[in-house]
Amino acid sequence: MYSFEYPYIFLLLIPFFLCFKYCKAKEASFYFPHLFLIQKSVLKTTAFIEILKYLVVIFAITALASPIKIKDIQYIKNDGIDIVLALDTSESMSARGFNKFDLKQNRFDVVKQLVSDFMEKRVNDNIALVVFGNSSMIASTLSFDKEAQKEILSYLDIGVIGPKTALFDSLATSAKILKNSKAKSKVIILLSDGEDTASKIPLEVVLKLLKKYNIKVYTIGINSENRYVLDKIAKDSNAKYFNANTKEDLMEVYNQINELEKSKIEKNKIVLKEYLYFYPLFIATIILILLIYLKNKE
Repeated sequence: MYSFEYPYIFLLLIPFFLCFKYCKAKEASFYFPHLFLIQKSVLKTTAFIEILKYLVVIFAITALASPIKIKDIQYIKNDGIDIVLALDTSESMSARGFNKFDLKQNRFDVVKQLVSDFMEKRVNDNIALVVFGNSSMIASTLSFDKEAQKEILSYLDIGVIGPKTALFDSLATSAKILKNSKAKSKVIILLSDGEDTASKIPLEVVLKLLKKYNIKVYTIGINSENRYVLDKIAKDSNAKYFNANTKEDLMEVYNQINELEKSKIEKNKIVLKEYLYFYPLFIATIILILLIYLKNKE
């Protein structure tokens, strides 16, 4: 199938044809910039030369309209879901001893390592990053670019937005990211090790948002005394609460979540096309050279 990328360019033919007919120059006409050789022609143009002028313009504008041959159209669909990873960066995440093989490693460093591994496994998923402390912040919007997200994750640290825990606000921020998602499955994976101490949005409002946009929230508590609230959030959103007391526990949690149901996401429509603009451009150039030759021969 043949088509043009910029068909509206053909509208330029209208002023060109009108000018050819009504714009009579008192001196030699300049049809193309820098082609000063045309100035030498002072004689009346022949019918053949008039036709050549029209052809140059027609083929040049055809080249500008970018003719293409559409070879194939492919719709890339992937089994996946839209996921927001909401991570606690409050001061309590600096506690050590979570990794029994490296007692100096704090909780957040373990989380970053496991989240990075989790993202690598979700090749076909759109993933976003949200962090929360005194407030919540979008670290990365939904993206398939896992390498870029892993780099962003590596720069995040404890206390990046304060020492407190705005857990409910982080859910509201995550819901804002997912509300316009076209995926059939929308998931938030919330990880925290403490109670909410800084949110401005009540839990009841957050739960309504999750229900309105049909978002599941898988909650993970690290040595958490906030189990009741985390469990309520998970159950009210038709998801599940997990508790992790060690790095191994957390690794197993992410492995379980990795078995989430899949949904179809249409990533892109790829049009395989062949560009043909150089053919009319070549013809226009040859005709132009012929036109200059004939004009100077007169």
